[in-house]
Amino acid sequence: MDKPILSTQSSKEHYAAKACIVWCFDNRFRNALFEFAKSQNLEPYDLVMVAGGAKSLASPNNESDRDYVLSQIETSLKLHRAGKIVLMTHSDCGAYGGLKSFGNDPKTEFEKHGTELSAAQNIVQKFLAANDLPIGQAGLPRVPVEMIFVDFETVWEI
Repeated sequence: MDKPILSTQSSKEHYAAKACIVWCFDNRFRNALFEFAKSQNLEPYDLVMVAGGAKSLASPNNESDRDYVLSQIETSLKLHRAGKIVLMTHSDCGAYGGLKSFGNDPKTEFEKHGTELSAAQNIVQKFLAANDLPIGQAGLPRVPVEMIFVDFETVWEI
């Protein structure tokens, strides 16, 4: 017989997300994500977690990775009316080969992530524009697309 393992209370009310955040699943940066979201008043938010975060948009291993992340952003916008999209990457990310792939140079790594985040932002903006329909028809809203890089001590707006 099935037995409950935890009692909990979840809200039955639908919500409007303040943001859709595209983030990596590296648990080392979990606290930075939560603190960032709280400090920026982004709660409640929809969280899209994939290896590399915004890398899946800028330089995916497979085109299907990009399609998946874009579909998740689209779903957040349609179901929860996310007010913005936040694209994030972080230092020492295994999807990028870690800090060692940048010669252990944080500046080189930071510059690469800035380039990647800009590319991801451009892809999302083009996706939103391509799916923007006239008023009265179901389309995607043009929302701000922000870029964030996280290292072990700081959250950076790009």
